[in-house]
Amino acid sequence: MDKRIAVLIPCYNEALTIKKVVIEYKSLLPDADIYVFDNNSTDGSGDIAQESGALVRPVYRQGKGFVIAEMFRDIDADAYLMVDGDDTYNAEDVAALLNPVLDGYAEMVIGDRLSGTYFTENKRPFHNTGNRLVRFLVNILFKSRVRDIMTGARAFSYRFVKNFPVLSSGFEIETEMTIHALDKKMLISEKPVEYRDRPSGSISKLNTFRDGFRVLKMIFTLFKDYRPLSFFGWISVIMFIAAIGLFIPVFIEYLRIGLVPRFPTLIVSVGLAIIGLLSFACGCILDTIKSYNDRMFLILTDMTRREKAQRI
Repeated sequence: MDKRIAVLIPCYNEALTIKKVVIEYKSLLPDADIYVFDNNSTDGSGDIAQESGALVRPVYRQGKGFVIAEMFRDIDADAYLMVDGDDTYNAEDVAALLNPVLDGYAEMVIGDRLSGTYFTENKRPFHNTGNRLVRFLVNILFKSRVRDIMTGARAFSYRFVKNFPVLSSGFEIETEMTIHALDKKMLISEKPVEYRDRPSGSISKLNTFRDGFRVLKMIFTLFKDYRPLSFFGWISVIMFIAAIGLFIPVFIEYLRIGLVPRFPTLIVSVGLAIIGLLSFACGCILDTIKSYNDRMFLILTDMTRREKAQRI
């Protein structure tokens, strides 16, 4: 092939499965560079991956977000394939995710588990509900139709990888990548992939409630950052509705007797109206800043294209 492919595998204590994952991708993509980024594993996962033929890079800051930040910063390629090291994906399905990137009509390809076997294969309680909730919130808030927000099987273009500012430290990183691509109007493609539950003895590192709350927090944080006018606009509407609801009885009483006996209620309603006005003003200001940042992003991505021609 005339294009350079990098397979990126984040790994933390996956000694039971990492050898199989590395060998499968080396077989399917013999010209690709297989990288395993070992995140302080204590079970020898890094050594097993290296013996299996992978290029192993240590990452000492704990967390999947930190791992992906290292991957994206250090590795140069024309196309990137990211897959988990827990052998929950069919390698042939995931390898096919590269085609839209290599052909130039997608900058991020999502391996869609939820349209296939995920809900029957996944045995962890509340994970199915959590995936549905995250998908619903992202699609409502960002006006999209993405079918699988949190999948770990993805392919990326050079442009996406080198212009993605990693903010997350943990498992919310997949949600952040999806929202970033939606906000920057990047070309997104989704391909259904087969999902299978972890093999017996392999333990998930995902904490359902702790990491679930972190994902929800990330969604609303990025909604505030990427859609400030909508975020602060809704706060403004709520404040104005509450202010009007409190003001109307006071005003009716004033019209009836010519006095305002409930001054505390009047003061609260005026305060809520002021908060609503300030919120709307903040949204307008931040939306202007966001528009400027979007223009700068386009300029930077053009520079990235030129750098790619020189580096690869």
